[in-house]
Amino acid sequence: MFKKLASEALGLSDIGVIVPASEFNKVDADDYLFSEDGEKIFFLIKSKKDEYCFTNLALVHVDGESAVSSKRVIKRYDYLSHRISHVTLETAGTIDMDVEIKFRIGAGEPFSIDVRKNFIEQLKDLYKALHSIGKLQERDEQARDIAMQCLGVTGQMFKLGQEVSEEAVSRHYVSLLNTVNNVVLEKFSRKDYAAVFERYIQN
Repeated sequence: MFKKLASEALGLSDIGVIVPASEFNKVDADDYLFSEDGEKIFFLIKSKKDEYCFTNLALVHVDGESAVSSKRVIKRYDYLSHRISHVTLETAGTIDMDVEIKFRIGAGEPFSIDVRKNFIEQLKDLYKALHSIGKLQERDEQARDIAMQCLGVTGQMFKLGQEVSEEAVSRHYVSLLNTVNNVVLEKFSRKDYAAVFERYIQN
């Protein structure tokens, strides 16, 4: 108990380790995955207080109040609705015990995660994966904007004074709506980033 309190006071409890894939089924975050939908863990950082679980669909943060409390809050950030940005990796100095990865996900507070410096090589892999996801999200967002602009231009083609039958308008509207939905909601609204993690994460 006193060791835990001392660790908390010194801030050592906040320094995380990277959990190997063979032990993913032993972490708390594993209980909160949507495994029924194909969700799986690709990278996990664990400290005395927190777990940062990077899956193909989301970041699952098991947020602890302190190293000596068993209370946890589960926070989920789906990549579909939370864009990753401002990814940085801070390497260790001569006397530093940890390295630090920082990023923003969505509009919330930025994450800053300290990890033991002997895990720097694995953390470089995570840096690459998060940066790549952010770039893909940015590209998809631009594509959705272009699709909506095209929708507006197409709509202007039907002039108010133009004589078009109700059946023709309805047919064109349904066709256009289906096309836009397919582009915006399916093609350029990526949910699953398994391919990115598989490319960069070496477990």
